[in-house]
Amino acid sequence: MRLGWGARTTASEGASTDATSESERLLFGGPLRYDTGWAKHEEAALELDFGAMVRRFPALIASSLRLAWGADRQAARIVVTAELSRGLAQAVSLLAVNSVLGQLVGEAPMEERLRQALPALITVACMLFVSALLRSASLYATGRLEPKVERVATEQYLERAASVELAAIEDDAFHKLLDTAQYGAASARRMVSLATRVVNAAISLIAAAGVLTVLHPLLLPLLATMTLPSAWSALTNARRRYHSFHVWVQHERAGRLISSLLTESRAAPEIRVHGVGPFLLRHFRAMSQSAESEQSRLARLAARTSLIAAAWTGIATAVTYTTLGALLLTGAMSLAVAGTAVIAIRTGSSNLNTLVLELSELHENALFVGDLERMHEEAESRTMPVGGVELPAEPQEIRFEKVTFSYPKSAKERPALDDISLSLPTGKIIALVGENGSGKTTLVKLLAGLYTPQQGTIRWDEVDAAGADRQQLAERIAMVAQDFKRWPFTAKVNIAIGRSSAELTDERLARSVAEAGADQVVADLPHGLETLLVRVFTGGHELSGGQWQRLGIARAAYRRGGILIVDEPTAALDARAELEVFDRIRALAGTGQTVILITHRLASVRHADLVHVLQAGRLVESGTPQELLDSGGVYAELYGLQAKQFASS
Repeated sequence: MRLGWGARTTASEGASTDATSESERLLFGGPLRYDTGWAKHEEAALELDFGAMVRRFPALIASSLRLAWGADRQAARIVVTAELSRGLAQAVSLLAVNSVLGQLVGEAPMEERLRQALPALITVACMLFVSALLRSASLYATGRLEPKVERVATEQYLERAASVELAAIEDDAFHKLLDTAQYGAASARRMVSLATRVVNAAISLIAAAGVLTVLHPLLLPLLATMTLPSAWSALTNARRRYHSFHVWVQHERAGRLISSLLTESRAAPEIRVHGVGPFLLRHFRAMSQSAESEQSRLARLAARTSLIAAAWTGIATAVTYTTLGALLLTGAMSLAVAGTAVIAIRTGSSNLNTLVLELSELHENALFVGDLERMHEEAESRTMPVGGVELPAEPQEIRFEKVTFSYPKSAKERPALDDISLSLPTGKIIALVGENGSGKTTLVKLLAGLYTPQQGTIRWDEVDAAGADRQQLAERIAMVAQDFKRWPFTAKVNIAIGRSSAELTDERLARSVAEAGADQVVADLPHGLETLLVRVFTGGHELSGGQWQRLGIARAAYRRGGILIVDEPTAALDARAELEVFDRIRALAGTGQTVILITHRLASVRHADLVHVLQAGRLVESGTPQELLDSGGVYAELYGLQAKQFASS
């Protein structure tokens, strides 16, 4: 049966958020939807109603002010002062307009009426001028605040994300938080301007409502009736958007992943040789169409909601002005009062409508900021501990005592390491040997403090590493992983990033390059160590796998860790270069550095002082290479298989 490589979608495409495209099933193994039940504030999202919004109004304003205050206190003071003053100026202006109307509809001669109205007219003009100045001040300060708030919020997000344990980064639930919390910084920025508009509209509304209450008690409830439809429409649509965002955030990320693969330099050769471009484009189209269907669904619901709200508003407006006309015709209200009432109704309606719309948007953005704050809380509980017991300055050995470790939610039934007990004498070359999945890499990650054992202890002499200072432990470790990070920076930075806290000196760089045997690699670069090692930027240069391997070793040499962990160091090297690298590794051990070597090439460990053989997460053999060959166990079997392979070739 032929695989469904096309980009078909389900027959009910766009009918609901549960429609799953073939692309999701084929590429990602199922629907990319988040169950929002995990969110602690799910109920808050579903309670986006007018009452809840009003109750949370003080907290929302306080949250916005706290963000602004933390970013730029002076600008925050300007915004608060300007907006409060603008609201008061508008209130004074409305009262002055009422006075003008009262004077103009009086019975005195027109010249006298104009003279009496002049002070109020001057007051209106002054208030308009003052409001313009205050608005300019507010815009200036808000323009200063917004980028600072976003920067501070983004820095806090990145700082906490970078400080959590490795297990948290690898945890799917924590990644859900990272996915949604990344939008909190932009929402925090928007909250600043939204909060200023909300405060201004609230003060203006209070002034208009006060005038209407004085004029006639019927006018205030009629004003509210005119605006409630807009409030209901805005809040209903905000609730739908927020819920949809949480459900579809993983799907959106997957779509961006597919699009990035089409422009990624590492994928470019295979895309062209294997003709992967049309395949990825088809599935990008399918994923995009699924997302578009969701947006169409939201737009359809929003249009229906807005239409209902508009009809309701029209009826309420007609009733309001009919009531006002009746009061005027029956003599219950004078013409001057009616004129003021019309202005107050229009002003109040506009301000109430603005208040509801802006407050609903403020509330919606506050939920995303809440995601960010919740990520902060979760990250706080999963941050790498600071401080602890001092490690020995020059330990004689590191011992694993009955160590067991399993990865969270692992599909494997057996643990990655099962009751491991072994010794790593310092100042020696220790090789970890075993088939894929035997637990070698997991063991060195535990040694480096990236994970902590679920059972058993790791001791540096007599100090339990679980209670040791993690920063101090990390300072002792240098690592060259098989898939070490190829930073998109200069060659100099790619080496010096091994110890970014140290002073960057040419002497230390040159020594590290020499120890790694990377002199020729650097010499061949067009700008030496200043060469940018990524082609996507102007002047960038691409290295081969073997050249990167040497820079990775130079990075570890620059770090000057007491324990060097090398995972498959010669995977990308030819036979001659492999021999040279192992000679240099032996030289490092000769200076007192401990080398933990992981390799599948058993002939390469013949100079190791000690070999530990792992199988299915258990330690099965330990000894020198010759002792293990003589014993005829697992190591000898694997060695013999590799020797036959080379002999037959």
